[in-house]
Amino acid sequence: MTGHAPFLGCLCHRLGSPGRRLFTGLALSTLAAPALAAIPECRRSRAASLAPASYVENMAQEQYAQMLRQAQQQRALATGGQQLQRLRYIAARMVPFTPACNERARQWRWEVNLLGSDQVNAFCMPGGKIAFYTGILVRLKLDDDEVAMIMGHEIAHALLEHARERLVKAGGTELLLRGGAALLGLGSLGDAAAAGASQLLSLKYSRDDESQADALGLIVAAQAGYDPKAGVSLWQKMTRLGGDKPAPWLSTHPAGEKRIRDIEGRLAQLTPVFDKAPKPDRRFGPPQAG
Repeated sequence: MTGHAPFLGCLCHRLGSPGRRLFTGLALSTLAAPALAAIPECRRSRAASLAPASYVENMAQEQYAQMLRQAQQQRALATGGQQLQRLRYIAARMVPFTPACNERARQWRWEVNLLGSDQVNAFCMPGGKIAFYTGILVRLKLDDDEVAMIMGHEIAHALLEHARERLVKAGGTELLLRGGAALLGLGSLGDAAAAGASQLLSLKYSRDDESQADALGLIVAAQAGYDPKAGVSLWQKMTRLGGDKPAPWLSTHPAGEKRIRDIEGRLAQLTPVFDKAPKPDRRFGPPQAG
């Protein structure tokens, strides 16, 4: 255990029943992120504004709740344990920095859940609905910094409102009002136990979206006290795991080698942010396989 995290006192962090609101009374401390204007990576597409944010977020909340019910029925929803605590702890360190990029994040009902599945996948739906699959933790043997790189990337998609943008580009508000919930960035659940009988279609973010989420995610993770150099080790692991056929989480992402070069190119800018950030006072190990 290293350092202290005084800003965590501004959060009400619940580890209770699945689906409960994770954070209440969210407020930024004096250690929180700089203003939006100071973070160019926070720029959002104008196209996103053509889809109503509240509608997309409400639809995501309904889909997320449905997924949790199905996972619970399949006994694939974690209700406790170190890995769920780990994910919620890391998220609790990141969330205070999110309104600096998107003011709506201050009112989001943030939730973090862990689904029992061998899939190498994770997501953050509009409105702050986060889920990780056990497969991504077990198969990649992720340390906390690497988990933070993934979580920061997925949170960045939500902050940049890429789902709203994709909905507009995929067919505009008519598609949205017809029930674009299948396009909200869940990723294909395949035959995972967590999916039950309901398979949600994936929203294919563009490679530009993925690169933007990488850039912003690294900043959020560094602000929260997680080492951005872990982005390099993460994508080295991802590349080795993917082989000739990328995992679903990688299917639309930039190639691993390019991604690693881009992250390495950002380290000089990110290292001072990480050095100044309060460091986590808890550390967790990866889950055991089997």
